[in-house]
Amino acid sequence: MLLGADLNCYNVARAFHEEYGVASYAFGKYPLGATQNSRIVNFTAVPDLAEGDVMVKTLRDFAKKNEGKRVLMGCTDEYAMMIMEHKSELSDLYVMPYSDPELVAEITQKDIFYDYCDRFDIPHPATVVVTPENKGEALHDLPFDYPIIIKATSSAEYWLHPFEGMKKVYVAHSEDEAEKIINDIYASGYPMNLVLQDLIPGDDSNMYVLTAYSDAQGKVRMMCLGHVLLEEHTPKGLGNHCAIITEQNKALMEKYKAFLEEIGFVGLSNFDIKYDSRDSSYRAFEINTRQGRSNYYVTSSGNNIARLVVQDRITGDLPEGCHYNTNEIYWRYIPDSIVYKYMSPDINARVKALKKAGKATSSLRYSYDLRFNPKRWIFVTVHEHNHHKKFKRYYKVEEK
Repeated sequence: MLLGADLNCYNVARAFHEEYGVASYAFGKYPLGATQNSRIVNFTAVPDLAEGDVMVKTLRDFAKKNEGKRVLMGCTDEYAMMIMEHKSELSDLYVMPYSDPELVAEITQKDIFYDYCDRFDIPHPATVVVTPENKGEALHDLPFDYPIIIKATSSAEYWLHPFEGMKKVYVAHSEDEAEKIINDIYASGYPMNLVLQDLIPGDDSNMYVLTAYSDAQGKVRMMCLGHVLLEEHTPKGLGNHCAIITEQNKALMEKYKAFLEEIGFVGLSNFDIKYDSRDSSYRAFEINTRQGRSNYYVTSSGNNIARLVVQDRITGDLPEGCHYNTNEIYWRYIPDSIVYKYMSPDINARVKALKKAGKATSSLRYSYDLRFNPKRWIFVTVHEHNHHKKFKRYYKVEEK
């Protein structure tokens, strides 16, 4: 049982289908193309699903009609947090691989997360915290130069206050521009802190994503590092991964493993990280306390996320110790032609070698779901084609 409708949801459903041959049921506030006309996702729209009592009733009613072991996973920050907050009302019916909501609410606030990073010697961007009270003074005497990054400390709370011109992350090139962005965000009703950050140089290919699975006792049992090639650059999709090659960096992984085990984290997590060429450090941006939108890069490397959850929570046969992924694969959900257009010759050579070796995969191009399914095939084809327009419009030369 999945809450969501986007690519994240489809990726999880594909993991369950590949491993166990089952279709997933999904509920969301409204339908999205990624999970429509699919053989592996049975989607139902529930417009008021974001209301806790509606979510609980929907899930309990479903369970009454469907026997057997049921795994419940959220595919957005909002849904994952709602599951955590209502675990006591659903634990008799569902397996829910999540931490306590109090811990998650703390570590997903970026300013608090950076305090943890300092404690565990995990580099992060130089940061100044803006509060609703000090927003007028925060821009004075910044310890780093413009352009700067501006973003909300709580992504889940931020998206609850939409406004015109809303973006996932902002780049301000002057104090006046930064002041306007801050005022616009707070005028929307967003009540929490913001962070101003040093802009780490480098394009998308300096980004990394680290995914981990922590078992019910808080021990990390799997880690998979992805080297991001390209991200989305649309205003609300900025930072969503489009193409990834898995890589190895055990020293980096072990730092994050120590952090996760020290705080007793449970379930899937992923970290956004950027390589800083100025000092050869890997700087943490944030933790997501759920599987990431691009989670199929993990499954396609041989670390099926559905299998991890089932082995840990249902069958009890999760292999001992922590598995650090060493299998190199290439994952994308955009056409290869876009990757070839924007990536360096060295990276393109790696991509082509992995494709030739049969170690390339695409989330939406699942043959089981596309075969004799013209509506699905048309959606995937058009969806991929539209990314050419998006990159032409939003991927600026200066970002490369």
